[in-house]
Amino acid sequence: KVVTLAKSKKFRDNHGKVLLEGHRLIKDALEAGAVPQTLFFSTVGHLKLLPEAEIKRASLVKVKFEDIKTWSDLVTPQGLLGIFSKPDPAKMSYPAAQLASSLPLLLICDNIRDPGNLGTILRSAAGAGCEKVLLTKGCVDPWEPKVLRAGMGAHFRVPIIASLDWESVPTNLPAGIQVCVADNNDADAPAGSTSVLRGAGRAGSAPASPKAAVKSSPKAAPEHEDEEGAAGIPELAAQHYYEDWARAPVAVVIGGETHGLSLAALRLAASTGGKRLLIPVVPGVDSLNSAIAAGIVLFEGKRQLLCRHKQEDDRQKLPVPG
Repeated sequence: KVVTLAKSKKFRDNHGKVLLEGHRLIKDALEAGAVPQTLFFSTVGHLKLLPEAEIKRASLVKVKFEDIKTWSDLVTPQGLLGIFSKPDPAKMSYPAAQLASSLPLLLICDNIRDPGNLGTILRSAAGAGCEKVLLTKGCVDPWEPKVLRAGMGAHFRVPIIASLDWESVPTNLPAGIQVCVADNNDADAPAGSTSVLRGAGRAGSAPASPKAAVKSSPKAAPEHEDEEGAAGIPELAAQHYYEDWARAPVAVVIGGETHGLSLAALRLAASTGGKRLLIPVVPGVDSLNSAIAAGIVLFEGKRQLLCRHKQEDDRQKLPVPG
């Protein structure tokens, strides 16, 4: 059962359970209000590192360390595993420091399929003070062990809404939000111009031959050719990521490693007056990793939002004439 929980998304979904491993992750989960069902430990000393009141809610099972080594996919298991009820973001108690630093900044992950990338992206989202993270269908399951390891506790610091279809994404966004997309650095679209999105939309990538990317785009959605321009691809204003774009509230879409941004993501951005954020890289560099692109854009969004907030505070403190 433990091994199946680790390896099967279908099993996790059907049973409403997740597997957590290691002291830090289990401690973070318990402090955030996640409900433990069973804790497996190889020595009693492992339990002393956890909040006593919380572990009393679980069945405690002492097992041989060799058993935990068999169940674990870590190179060096810690000797502590826990089966938890699948956490509900609406019922979690996120850390006070995290809530105090939360910004009207959201992240939408579009076809992020690499577990390490998704975990790193979630860690960046928590670090930047994102209000919420939305994962569309096509993303890897956030409760997969590799995602949990790379997230380093981010799952219990920021609300994560998973397996959303694009029709339900707007209902999970604040009213009046602007949705921007992190995009490839297209040499045919200088900053400040308005252009049809060309290329695969791979976050932060800079195709060696932008014109090759242009040719590939009509194949993405030939059935929509009459709707919004050349290949049904919406027009978005393009600018560099470090220019002014973060107006509260704002969401950023990060496209996946292989397929990049979906047409649905571009349409959502266009419908909110969003922008296409370009991350310039040296010509000849094929692409930026999607997790790196997410970190760059999210922390720049944080900087802009904080600067805007400070400017508003300074204006309010100005003496009133007369």
